[in-house]
Amino acid sequence: MRRLAAVVIGCMLLAVPAAAADPALTLYGAGSLRGAMLRITEAYRQSGGAEVTVSFGPSGTMREKIEAGDKVDIFTSADTGHPQRLNQEGLGRPLVVFARNRLCAIAAPRVGLTADNVLDRALDPAVRLGTSTPKSDPSGDYTWAMFRKAEAIRPGAFAALDGKALQLVGAPDSARKLGLPEDANAAAWLIEHDKADMFLGYCTSGKAAQAERPDLVVVPLPKELAVGAAYGLTVLKDAPPEAYRLALFILSPAGQAILAESGFDTPTTP
Repeated sequence: MRRLAAVVIGCMLLAVPAAAADPALTLYGAGSLRGAMLRITEAYRQSGGAEVTVSFGPSGTMREKIEAGDKVDIFTSADTGHPQRLNQEGLGRPLVVFARNRLCAIAAPRVGLTADNVLDRALDPAVRLGTSTPKSDPSGDYTWAMFRKAEAIRPGAFAALDGKALQLVGAPDSARKLGLPEDANAAAWLIEHDKADMFLGYCTSGKAAQAERPDLVVVPLPKELAVGAAYGLTVLKDAPPEAYRLALFILSPAGQAILAESGFDTPTTP
């Protein structure tokens, strides 16, 4: 799949006329890609590529900024829906899946979280359950998909989880309201500042949170609750050829190695 995606992008690159303008690029990306994409764009620059200005946030919010007229060359989303929508609106080229992620539960030690009691802990009225915001952020959408899976296992679970979930991040103004620093790991920060006892988010975020706070417990969701996340990118309409070269670099062994080191799975992972 990665090879096919590279071929598609390569064909689009051949069809784009050479640009005479400044080759510096602008990339908008999902917040969960911050660490990996900063490393990728720096590696790209060091390999002879253009300078890349990056901005991160909830994928839905970043898409809306592009729709509102922000000049962006490449968009890397935590799902396929947002880049696909830009393509359908004539604002972006065909989407390419470039990485995959999964949901994990991240908790303070006091929660007593284990691989066997994720649903019990999430449902416990005494456990404050933090999540992202559906529609604005794919992480929230994936979390509510997990709630629906929980309903199939334990009738009544969806209503309980939907009712208690604290949508703390992922909305356009979430960080401002909480005082969450732009470069902070949301799960680690929320637990450290006593905003939540347990957080449902990406496993990559859990890995980064545990690197900051080794006492945090990070558990992948069990098979019956597991939800996968496909990350898609699109090169925006009228982007220079250099944007396609950056897309190819993201799909290259060098770009994929950086994503893997950050905990992402390959595009071909089931």
